[in-house]
Amino acid sequence: MSALTDALVRGRASGSGRGPGRGLPVTPWLFLIAPLGLLVLFTYVPVANMVWYSFTSWDGLDPVKDPVGLDNYVRIFTDPQMFEVFLVSLYYLAGAAVQLVLALYFATILSFDVRFRNFFKGVIFFPYLINGVAIGLVFLFLLRPGGTLDAILALVGVAEPPQWLGDPSLVNVSLAATSVWRFMGLNFVLFLGAIQSIPGELYEAADLDGATSWQKFRYIIAPAIRPIIGLTTILAISGSLSVFEIPWIMTGGANGTTTFVIQTVQQAFQFNKFGLASAMAVVLLLIVLLITWIQRRLFPDERVDLT
Repeated sequence: MSALTDALVRGRASGSGRGPGRGLPVTPWLFLIAPLGLLVLFTYVPVANMVWYSFTSWDGLDPVKDPVGLDNYVRIFTDPQMFEVFLVSLYYLAGAAVQLVLALYFATILSFDVRFRNFFKGVIFFPYLINGVAIGLVFLFLLRPGGTLDAILALVGVAEPPQWLGDPSLVNVSLAATSVWRFMGLNFVLFLGAIQSIPGELYEAADLDGATSWQKFRYIIAPAIRPIIGLTTILAISGSLSVFEIPWIMTGGANGTTTFVIQTVQQAFQFNKFGLASAMAVVLLLIVLLITWIQRRLFPDERVDLT
């Protein structure tokens, strides 16, 4: 036992667990091997394959992938039907703006001493916990002709309600409203956590100075949660460009509700054009990265100091 103890002591003294001659700890990297390997295997390798497929005419079945150069990308940027679907994203972008405003409003109100605030927190956040497919099916029954919403409107005297999912001028508004209901809870929790991290002494000092509720929000809350506002803005824009679940479940992309992601899925699995679909996915990824870069340049992260 004494020999083993002496060996352990010598090992510690000689810096065992560190790289030879560099003084870098080896043990943390051993713990990172598994997660980094899974990240590379299931994220970066598929992305690399997708980029390679985008330069081919692969149909998803044939083992031979014939290179076509930039033909897929040329078609995306020259075929009007490919980019017209981005106009549908404007509905979801408007819905995301409404969603952020509502989430920030409720987070601000419920950050203070309000009766039943824990109950309202749960009510707002609960929809985000529900599976997207389940939400799509629930709202499908809610908005269909003669459904729950029409029955409620009939009780207040609306005899001929609009076709919520049948009217081309209204269907995307209905779908965007469904997305607002579902995802507002996520932004609400982000805003709530950021607001509750603000020191209470700042509110006490504002009360002593006679500040109004709006002045507290403008000069204390808004500057303090600026990084979270930037984060939620990026998530809202990228989410509005990559909408899939709600319109796919409720309308299947029919009646003018096809989004860019739905069109990508259709090109791949309906028309067996995996090369073109991969190019569309790459374009969407680049657009999201570009928007994120622009947002970070216009609104860089700054250390907030309210003291």
